[in-house]
Amino acid sequence: MNAAKDTKSGFSADERAAMRQRAAELKAEQRKGKSPAERQAIDRQDLVDAIAGLPDDDRAIAERIDEIVTSAAPHLLSKTWYGFPAYTRDGKVVVFFKPASKFKSRYATLGFEEAAELDEGSMWSTSYAITSLSKADEKLIAELVARAAG
Repeated sequence: MNAAKDTKSGFSADERAAMRQRAAELKAEQRKGKSPAERQAIDRQDLVDAIAGLPDDDRAIAERIDEIVTSAAPHLLSKTWYGFPAYTRDGKVVVFFKPASKFKSRYATLGFEEAAELDEGSMWSTSYAITSLSKADEKLIAELVARAAG
């Protein structure tokens, strides 16, 4: 992270904003009071809106990753997580996309959480830096997502 730590808490303004965003997401989940299908539709729209609000470079990558994830693992549910596009199984985040612009990084990140089924021995990759996507990258992402999604 390039953002300077600027408070006694040790968190940057960007990090505090992400925490506030996550708190708002949790409050919104509690207020939804809708059927599961309605909640899924709202969560999906939140993800689409989050992607639409990204700067051009991040948006292009996020849109392509969204297409790959929803194709490779259609059973994963869409939502935002700390304001990031994320995909869940049984309420747990499996895979997420962190745009470079979120914390003013030089690359975006495709990450996998503990619910991902990527275990290989005693050590494996859980995140990937992305500056652009080639066809080979897209194929690898589809394979990783399909495996992670179970």
